[in-house]
Amino acid sequence: MQRRGHGVLAQEILNLIGRAGTPMTPARVRDALDRRLAYTTVMTVMVRLYDQGVLARKRAGRAFAYTVLSDPAMVTARRMHRLLQIERNRAGVLARFVNGLNADDEQLLRNLLHQITADQGGPTSAHGYGSPIRSNRG
Repeated sequence: MQRRGHGVLAQEILNLIGRAGTPMTPARVRDALDRRLAYTTVMTVMVRLYDQGVLARKRAGRAFAYTVLSDPAMVTARRMHRLLQIERNRAGVLARFVNGLNADDEQLLRNLLHQITADQGGPTSAHGYGSPIRSNRG
């Protein structure tokens, strides 16, 4: 069995529960993802996601059944923001991130930045790029 990268199993679990549309126990999640996974591994990841406020849970017999509190894309975006916040050289991180994108993802990012800038209707900044991210901090 091939090992998953850091955070990959958590993202797979979030995606699965988000698509399910119904609460899922760790056993159901394990069976849907890969029966070779240890139940305790799946349960531990789900408890950590619950502790992070990403999943909600209710008692379902002897186990808990979990549901997603926010969409998986938002969860991943929050993780990316947290990682970016701890780095002093934000421009370097972002440049290396963009440089590592494949051509399709790079074009998608360009389209999203253009769309967000156009939706905001604001002028572009001095460096030629719009201000695509609006703060929710009032």
